[in-house]
Amino acid sequence: MLLIYVDRITNRLGYTLNFIFRDILGIEYHITNKKEDFIAFEGPKLSYSKKKISDEVFIYSKDLLFETVIEDKNIEAFYFDGIPAFFRTYSSKSSIPFDIFAASFYLVSRYEEYLPYMQDEHGRFRHEDSIAYKNNFLDIPIVNIWAKKLDKMINEHYPSFEIKQRYFRYFNTIDIDSAYSFSEKSVIRKLYGFFRDLLRGDFSECLFRINVLMKKEMDPYDTFNYQISLINKFKLKTIYFVLFGSFGKYDKNISPYNRRFQRLIKFLCDYAKVGIHPSYDSFDDPKQLTKQLRDIIEVIHKPVFRSRFHFLRFRLPVSFRTLIENKITDDYSMGYSNIIGFRAGICTEFNFYDLEFDVETNLRLHPFAIMDVALKKGMKLNADEAMQAIKSIVDNIADVNGDFISIWHNETLCERYEWNGWRDVYETMLEYVSKLDRAPYTEINKSV
Repeated sequence: MLLIYVDRITNRLGYTLNFIFRDILGIEYHITNKKEDFIAFEGPKLSYSKKKISDEVFIYSKDLLFETVIEDKNIEAFYFDGIPAFFRTYSSKSSIPFDIFAASFYLVSRYEEYLPYMQDEHGRFRHEDSIAYKNNFLDIPIVNIWAKKLDKMINEHYPSFEIKQRYFRYFNTIDIDSAYSFSEKSVIRKLYGFFRDLLRGDFSECLFRINVLMKKEMDPYDTFNYQISLINKFKLKTIYFVLFGSFGKYDKNISPYNRRFQRLIKFLCDYAKVGIHPSYDSFDDPKQLTKQLRDIIEVIHKPVFRSRFHFLRFRLPVSFRTLIENKITDDYSMGYSNIIGFRAGICTEFNFYDLEFDVETNLRLHPFAIMDVALKKGMKLNADEAMQAIKSIVDNIADVNGDFISIWHNETLCERYEWNGWRDVYETMLEYVSKLDRAPYTEINKSV
């Protein structure tokens, strides 16, 4: 056990120590604010305060974790041992020249997203405004790297101190924004699509549409048997996030009352977990999320605890409060739609901290690292470039024994249109991940 001394115990501090020592490092620890108990303790210990007490590992503390206000901070990044850092400290006795706990909290709590910011066209926080992007560390799980550095310092100071072994883990997640391209849509939507192609002079596409509707050809977005074959081949722990809302400008899935669509969702439940994909419009009308959740539960006859917002359209803290109110326990939205990397600077699941209420919640956040749309449309990479970018991200995660979560869509695996050739990227990614030293299958199963 590691004993940690602090001058004062706060919610922010307790939360930060939890996700660093419990979630990332797997270290059992105890907190005390009694100096005499700390001095008398003969095992491994660490102090987090303004002054070092004895011969322990010492981290000089800034004020962030002892505040309750939310205010703009003057962030100046620098490099320490070749890695970016901020919240620099100047104590000669500190074991590290920055407040690792305050910096980690700032990123993981998404502190910067509570401050005023310019929204993108969908009302979202822009990655260009993040401290990670501005300081060129969005593509590395910096919090895990800092934690690994801290772990090394503790072990060098206390060589006999043992920690729990962590493993690299992979989670396959697939969003179903539109289960079918042509099939099962209303007559109006079918006619609109047909005449649009006709006016463009794309007669081959018109013929293909007709063949699909006459069931002579497979719908291009119906890639589910292909996905299931890979799930079985690689023993992938998979979650499907299903858009179950009404039709809208950005919500174009099949009607949730369509029988074939409902049978598909039930079929997928035999091979994977199923979560809700709250619609674009539910961002402004939380009652829609409640209805969509109720509707999908009625179809699959199973509780639904997992969620990922469509278009990654969420706002802190209100969107996550809505999930909690609807008894969602795990969310997979923490990332960006137009660039890959680590929005919260971390590749380990963690609890959502409601900064306005100054309290840790039980909502578990699972940050993803790459999304197909971000690679192709956001970053404008071709298939070969995308695979290199994925390998770099995976290597960074494997180096800290973190969790790699990817997002793909059933339509991006269709091998038609703009996504021709991207099945190779997906399969190459799965092959690459399967060769890494991964966690036992049973351990991954517990976490999905």
